[in-house]
Amino acid sequence: MCGRGKDRVAIGSEPIVINRPGGHVAPDTVSLRYFLVLAQELNFTRAAARIGIAQPALSARIRRLEAELGTSLLVRNTRSVELTTTGAALAESAPPALAALDRAWDTARNAAAGELGTLRIGYSLSTGAETAPALVDRLIRSTPGLEISAVPMATPEISPAVADGRIDAGITRGAQPGRGVRRYLLRRQRVGVQLAQHHPLAEHPEIEIADAAAYPLRLPHRTANPVIHDQLSALFRDTRPYPRFHTPAVSFDMSQRDLRDGLTLAPAGEAAATTTTAGLTWRPLRGAPGLTIHLVLPREQSPLHRRIRAVAKTLAHEQHWLPD
Repeated sequence: MCGRGKDRVAIGSEPIVINRPGGHVAPDTVSLRYFLVLAQELNFTRAAARIGIAQPALSARIRRLEAELGTSLLVRNTRSVELTTTGAALAESAPPALAALDRAWDTARNAAAGELGTLRIGYSLSTGAETAPALVDRLIRSTPGLEISAVPMATPEISPAVADGRIDAGITRGAQPGRGVRRYLLRRQRVGVQLAQHHPLAEHPEIEIADAAAYPLRLPHRTANPVIHDQLSALFRDTRPYPRFHTPAVSFDMSQRDLRDGLTLAPAGEAAATTTTAGLTWRPLRGAPGLTIHLVLPREQSPLHRRIRAVAKTLAHEQHWLPD
């Protein structure tokens, strides 16, 4: 709507005044801040020195401010400077208004830097013991303006969920396929096996792949993570006799009952070394290629996505998750 001396733009339910009634515009905030210093000092020389500008420049700023308001803010004489009634009213009302403006600018800058908003992360259960919590904790501590929620998801569902915007980021084990996303290597882990501490192979600091293949090997069901399932089973492709694979009825049995029998082995990444339950241990497989953990982000990225990537990159470097 247009009218004499003012234009209004509707944002939500509140009209925003562009030009104030009578054709006056709001004063520039620099002159207003200079005036507040002068109102405290009541001395042009001291105020100019405190601001760090020449006294004539300060005087020019105050005259411009008074011209914009159409009234005097100060009573000047050779000995003193005093505030007029208008000047005193402005000195009282301007600080909270400027503080609110500063907060608005800070909010805008934080949003532009990806430091404000809601972040939804999906992670595979296999990354939930160490990698995902470490990244979420670092995001919370480094970016307090973010509201973060992280939930476990089936690995094959994570990349599609990132691509269509149901979640903002994903953490997966293995380079999962998917369109509309970008994958960033977050961590590389050695491959080994979990086994009972009293297992015959537990006395070795490293285990030969052929030796491990002589025992029953537990693998999660392929539907849980086809990429990792195929990679782990491929380790034993050339061993003879062909190993005995089995899939537990409960894919993520935290009690690890089937390993406690002292016979079965479970191929796993080295994160298992720090998360193994009592009575179990982890040993690396000699010569086995590493497993990878990836950060999954959409192909078209916002400041929030770039912020996640920067934090993840710093964390990976500090934790030595990737080779130099």
